[in-house]
Amino acid sequence: MIVDDEEIARQNLMHVLKREGYAVDDAATAEQALELLTNAEYQLVLTDLRMPGMDGLSLLRRIKEQNLATEVIVITAHASTESAVEAMRAGAFFYVEKPFRLADVRKIVQEAFEKSSLKIENTALKVALSKAASTHRIVANSLVMDDVLSMVARVAPSECSVLIHGETGTGKELVARHVHELSMRAAKPFMAVNCGVLSDELLANELFGHERGAFTGAAATKMGLIEAAEGGTLFLDEVTEMSPLIQVKLLRFLQEREYMRVGGTQLQKANIRIVAATNRDPELAVAEGRLRQDLYFRLNVVGIRIPSLREHKEDLPILTSHFMARFASRMGKAPPRLSPEALDCLLDYDFPGNIRELENVMERAMALSAGPLIDVAVLPEPIRTGRRLSLPKAIPEQMPTLVQLEKEHVLEVLACCEGNRAQAAKVLGIDRVSLWRKLRSYDELEVRERSGL
Repeated sequence: MIVDDEEIARQNLMHVLKREGYAVDDAATAEQALELLTNAEYQLVLTDLRMPGMDGLSLLRRIKEQNLATEVIVITAHASTESAVEAMRAGAFFYVEKPFRLADVRKIVQEAFEKSSLKIENTALKVALSKAASTHRIVANSLVMDDVLSMVARVAPSECSVLIHGETGTGKELVARHVHELSMRAAKPFMAVNCGVLSDELLANELFGHERGAFTGAAATKMGLIEAAEGGTLFLDEVTEMSPLIQVKLLRFLQEREYMRVGGTQLQKANIRIVAATNRDPELAVAEGRLRQDLYFRLNVVGIRIPSLREHKEDLPILTSHFMARFASRMGKAPPRLSPEALDCLLDYDFPGNIRELENVMERAMALSAGPLIDVAVLPEPIRTGRRLSLPKAIPEQMPTLVQLEKEHVLEVLACCEGNRAQAAKVLGIDRVSLWRKLRSYDELEVRERSGL
């Protein structure tokens, strides 16, 4: 891409490079160039230094901040030692002074393309090696999981945030790692934190780090996970369990890509990708006030729902084989077989704990099995008997209190006694004074409820 506010200079350079066989686009401003960069990939950008609005140096910095493999050549008719040094420090491939010889430009462009191609090949190799060596393999061949993996493959190369949701045990972190491993950030760190198990202070410290002396015991500056994940991916598990305070801080980071360490006064910049997950319905979490709507929109650029194991039981045979092979290797055993009866029991079971529960069941079966065949006898009792493990019932939002239940019962007895308090007190097993006190307390409670106290 050629970026120059002078149309003649831009067209001349485009003509020369097209004759060399390059596919060339052009932009009259740095702002237009950035817009083009969001919609397509360029191996090389040649930009003028001085332009109206954003200058070439600022464009160079923006390109490098995006962690692109794009090389940048800065061209200027107003050369100076200071600007040349600044451009090279910012990551420019070369700094060219006008007027220039076309032969020199052709050579520099060729060298820049060779460097960019090496970067792309190196990144692709690292991704391939990472995938080959990864123990976090997704095992599935069902249609619903094919849809999930297809979505992951489409979104992974982009830089957008991803929000993964699904029941506990469905493999949300596994999918998050898969997003990372298929991205251009695969060679960089993948850091994870469970937001639901840490207090505000601990979570802020874990995410942003702290400065020396920030609190008692802070003897040295500590790097947070955002800083540790530089260039890579930060996975925020159970993001809906964050407090409103931490949600605000995370939102600011997502908007500005800047943060401050706990106890710090200087803004820190970070170039990371955020992948978040929750076992709740994210839209319901927003409606209930658990998740800020603006944070939800920032995180849910692409949403991926992981189906429960009940929704893809056809994957159960391949999953059991995968787990048996893994545990056999750990236990120093030959991989066993699963009896047809045992497989039928597993297929009949609902697995409220999803794949994580299946993994635990297979590990237990491997530990208890003495021979080459895993039979029904080594499966847990609920699976053997076909008894479903019911999930805990959700507590309704509006449940009557003990006082309200007592009031309903007392008033019902009083009604049955046609208002006769002596008879009602006898039925209730209390004296008339106690009944009178209770009725008075109910009246006071009703007054407080009406007044909102």
